[in-house]
Amino acid sequence: MPSIRSSLALLGATAAFAAPAMRKRYNDEYAQRVTDLYDTMTGNGSYSSEYFSPEKVPYHSVETLMVEAPDQGHESVSETYSFWIWLEAVNGKITGNYDGVEEAWSYLEKHIIPDSKNQPGNSRYNPSSPATYAAEHDEIYDYPSKLIFQDGLVGEDPIAKELQQAYGNWDIYIMHWIIDGDNWYGYGQQGDGTSKPSFINTFQRGPSESTWKTVPHPCWEAMKWGGRNGFLDLFTVDNSYAKQWRYTAAPDADARAIQAAYFAYMWAEEDGVNLSSVASKAAKLGDYLRYAQYDKYFKKIGNCVGYDKCSAGRGKNSAHYLISWYFAWGGGLQGDWAWRIGSSHTHTGYQNPLAAWILSTQSAFKPKSSTGAKDWATSLDRQLELFRWLQSAEGCIAGGATNSWQGAYEQPSSDITTFYGMWYDWQPVYHDPPSNNWTGMQGWGMERVCSLYYLSGNEKAGKVCQEWAKWVKNTTRVTGEEIVHATTLDWEGNPDEWNASNFNKSNLNRSLHGTVSSEGVDLGTIASIMKGLMWVSMKDNDQEGINLAVQVMDAIEGYRDNLGYSSLEARGDYEKFGGEVYIPSGWTGKNAQGANLKNGVTFIDIRPKYKQDPDWPQVEEFLNGGNPPEFNYHRFWAQTEIAVANGLISIYGLKSTGGSSPIYGGDEVTECPASITRQGYSCCKVGCQVVYQDADGDWGVENNDWCGCGKAPAPKPKCPTSITNQGYSCCSSCGPVYYQDADGDWGVENGDWCGMPTSC
Repeated sequence: MPSIRSSLALLGATAAFAAPAMRKRYNDEYAQRVTDLYDTMTGNGSYSSEYFSPEKVPYHSVETLMVEAPDQGHESVSETYSFWIWLEAVNGKITGNYDGVEEAWSYLEKHIIPDSKNQPGNSRYNPSSPATYAAEHDEIYDYPSKLIFQDGLVGEDPIAKELQQAYGNWDIYIMHWIIDGDNWYGYGQQGDGTSKPSFINTFQRGPSESTWKTVPHPCWEAMKWGGRNGFLDLFTVDNSYAKQWRYTAAPDADARAIQAAYFAYMWAEEDGVNLSSVASKAAKLGDYLRYAQYDKYFKKIGNCVGYDKCSAGRGKNSAHYLISWYFAWGGGLQGDWAWRIGSSHTHTGYQNPLAAWILSTQSAFKPKSSTGAKDWATSLDRQLELFRWLQSAEGCIAGGATNSWQGAYEQPSSDITTFYGMWYDWQPVYHDPPSNNWTGMQGWGMERVCSLYYLSGNEKAGKVCQEWAKWVKNTTRVTGEEIVHATTLDWEGNPDEWNASNFNKSNLNRSLHGTVSSEGVDLGTIASIMKGLMWVSMKDNDQEGINLAVQVMDAIEGYRDNLGYSSLEARGDYEKFGGEVYIPSGWTGKNAQGANLKNGVTFIDIRPKYKQDPDWPQVEEFLNGGNPPEFNYHRFWAQTEIAVANGLISIYGLKSTGGSSPIYGGDEVTECPASITRQGYSCCKVGCQVVYQDADGDWGVENNDWCGCGKAPAPKPKCPTSITNQGYSCCSSCGPVYYQDADGDWGVENGDWCGMPTSC
């Protein structure tokens, strides 16, 4: 312990001793969890670890035998890169070192945004004729889909020219959704067969094409592999086939990258670090992300029935202003033509109203185009309405909406309700399994709504989050180190026909139900859900929600291993390694792994390199009649969600009281408006109930008299009892640490030593 003499000496030397404040201000157990996991994932910041390739590609998972949306663990997706930005943002705030944010974005640009050489010929794109129409089909057996060359079917692209004017070229600045980190498939870049990472694609054949039924192929279609037309005639029927390139965006990942970049920028600014270069790149990404706001073929939004009858869009009447499931762009290898499409299908799990708020209100993130910020302002309101329209009676969020029923502008049944003329779809985009059964969609979508509520105070976001938080509390239990939460949902009923004036209606969607169909523990999913719960609970001073979130994150520590966090997963779905991948009768070809492609082949037939994987014997034994194989998977996104959730606890000083009682003492009063206290009324105690509202503020009643029911005051700083027990007080704020010993970190205030708060 420092002596009084040294304290007095220090006081006389404070001015000379003063140094820049230490940036590492968080050293509690939750901050330690973040830095430990960050060091494990990144190799202490070197990016030489099992989570990264030698080229510094962040893998989808450490494990290679992994099939879900990516069909091999060392593929990477735009989702992974967006979570890499998140990982660097939270590590920056915890440690004060934000260098990794800029480095991660540089690799995002290098690896997963196609450069000019990989998307030649965009200058030949005609915004008045963006693409050629081809219907989507519910059944994979109805592919390839016939291209229909008919004038008037496709509307105009209203943003291409303004993007070109803003950025000086016609290229698209957006992430392609999937790359082959180790060139496992063997296509390489631009057909060279060797370079890595390489742009590949999988999903192309409608909602019944699960990962298990895909035919992976190169984005650079030089017709070097596949059949006589490469892989093109598996997907479309054309008059003739040209060598071409094609990329597809997963827009929620790009929006997440913007969200994470904003937190990095905000936190860095608090610490005196300038990340404006990342902010400007995120703004540019957001400008191009607007293609996700448009119908697939730029058709008019609302009651769009008949591919040849529904009006082609003009101006921005083809914009639904939501974040759709995908958009795509492509062109000829010779640079002589190009095309672009949006998407008619939207999912609540893909929405990001926080990104819309960032791009429309935050000056450092303002897009350069003439209408970008305005479009995102419109999108902000529209996305919040979508969430409220699809909020079930239980509080969880239903699927989405489409402007093209069954992907072909069909007529839905009359009982399907609508949102601005778009039809409700409980399983948008993919049906095997249904896209909204996995509760990860609840965490991904709602974490963004609730962080918007926390940062901006948007009351509509707050309404949705408050109802959703009730569902989270009702479906999540923690007993010691055991976590049980909803992992899958079943859906029934329809939402009410949307009416914006009913946003706050108390009995909205009484016939729309999301029922928990299975429980368990999915570490990434529950961490994501807890992030959402933290934001709304912090904003509303809901200690019950904070308790649950902190207790869940504490329990997750029981799943810690030498690679991060994992739980044992039995993969009964791996029986589909032996399932058929549809190839039309008579079609033959060969992929870069040397597999023959023909009618009747299986998933493993066209991926023979999987038989070289060290985990293959477990799958082979299962296919031969054994038990389902069990794996401990370390997904990059799930590890990051755990890191960020722990980081938020540390950064915002969240504490669990062990129950649902308020964190403040019984005599603690709220901070209520001066317009109330000037009238002679006092402020109510924390935990008051609002019984009346007027222009002066919120009113409660205590001791048979009116009082102002305001927000609870910020928690008073807490420091180690080993310091306060000696008679020293806690420092009022975080500042320079002048001394450290076994009792803790010491600062100086008002001429005496004080204990540094544990939240610093």
